Amino acid sequence: MSLPKQVIIKEVGPRDGLQNEKEEIKTEDKIEWINQLSETGLSYIELTSFVHPKWIPQLKDAVEVARSVERKDGITYAALVPNMKGLERALEADVDEVSIFMSASESHNKKNINKSINETYPILKKVVEEAKEAGKSVRGYVSTVFGCPYDGRVDEQQVIDVCQNLFDMGIDELSLGDTIGVANPIQVGQFLDLIEDKFSKDQIALHFHDTRGMALANTLVSLEKGYYIFDGSVGGLGGCPYAKGASGNVSTDDLVHMLHEMGVQTGIDLNQILKAGSFIQDKIDKPLPSKQMNIYRKSS
Repeated sequence: MSLPKQVIIKEVGPRDGLQNEKEEIKTEDKIEWINQLSETGLSYIELTSFVHPKWIPQLKDAVEVARSVERKDGITYAALVPNMKGLERALEADVDEVSIFMSASESHNKKNINKSINETYPILKKVVEEAKEAGKSVRGYVSTVFGCPYDGRVDEQQVIDVCQNLFDMGIDELSLGDTIGVANPIQVGQFLDLIEDKFSKDQIALHFHDTRGMALANTLVSLEKGYYIFDGSVGGLGGCPYAKGASGNVSTDDLVHMLHEMGVQTGIDLNQILKAGSFIQDKIDKPLPSKQMNIYRKSS
């Protein structure tokens, strides 16, 4: 088995992990948690989302959080931005990277953004242009790559067309999302074979949710195909508010443990990740699905 020697893990817990939590998390607790994450060896932390508070009330304190965390050299602090209004707030908070998002399926895009795919493109194009003008790097997210809660299986060519449109706008990296956790290793492998000659592996990240316990298996297939950038959420915290039944992202701690056991380096201190995960678990007052977190909590 040939695997990359080094993997980049991008922590999305403070945004993708918290956005589905109904009980309000105190702003100071979010800031403290992110500060703890900054001590783990992570090189990328997605802080928050500058969506309208009406849609994601949990992240209404986006500007305060982004401004208040203790930023460390060598870490990219990013945030999700839906439109020009969101970009204005993100620039006000001086995030390092702007993330735009859309879905590969029409129904999920309309639920998530309230627009069709074709209506979404010009809005995102303007955001990318303005973010670049402001000197920010831009990441794109494509949701429902491997399946949609409303449309079912998504046509692969439709996914590729969406990806190409985002790259044509000038984004630096694209994260491919299994939003509802329906992908299986064969499907993932076949899709990655399909895009191998279309997009650079240096510009593609994989964003797996663990709804059906397949995230690590899908990660392994991606590794075998030479992909080395993965999104994770500490403790497996998360879910999608516009995809009923979607559970959290692949747990950063389970992912780090698997990679280290296989001799793949991440630069991340697993024990520090578990401490940070334990902190946020106490704040949301419910157990997180991570296997490593469960072992850590029992032994500490």
